Amino acid sequence: MDLMDLLSASGGSDSLGQLAKTVGLGSNDTSNLVKALAPALMRGVQKNAADDAGLAGLRRALETGGHDRYIDRPELLASEDTRNDGNNILGHIFGSKDVSRNVAAAAANDTGIDAGLIKKALPLLATLAMGVMSKKTSAGRELGTSASSGGLGPLGDLLNIGGQSGSGLDDILGMARKFF
Repeated sequence: MDLMDLLSASGGSDSLGQLAKTVGLGSNDTSNLVKALAPALMRGVQKNAADDAGLAGLRRALETGGHDRYIDRPELLASEDTRNDGNNILGHIFGSKDVSRNVAAAAANDTGIDAGLIKKALPLLATLAMGVMSKKTSAGRELGTSASSGGLGPLGDLLNIGGQSGSGLDDILGMARKFF
């Protein structure tokens, strides 16, 4: 199951509509954008949760962050506080603003969507991804062991995305993480 499926299953369809409205994208572009960015976001989370310390940090974030509110109350996506929370999430996932910028540029190249719009959407999508993970794990209480130890409980399907996305985002993420 991918992020789009999980957003739909967790009631996040309204959140995607709000994301589109907040950023100024149509529904097809928003869907294409989520499909282009989700593998890089999820792979970043997977890499961070690959060891026990990283998993403990993810568990804390899910337990204390209240991220499910972004799924339950989509209107929050228009808030500057949500954008700030999303930028903090991206900092943890990607490690630097440069990586986020490179991911946005690659997604712009792959989708034809303006990089400026993608930069506006990326932190909001990060909050939605954390919201989905929060809902899927009962706010982190159902997380299993680290990925290197064999799984992540109910997040395993989401984070263990098979193969490459084919979009080049994974390559950018992999190269950039070597430097940051």
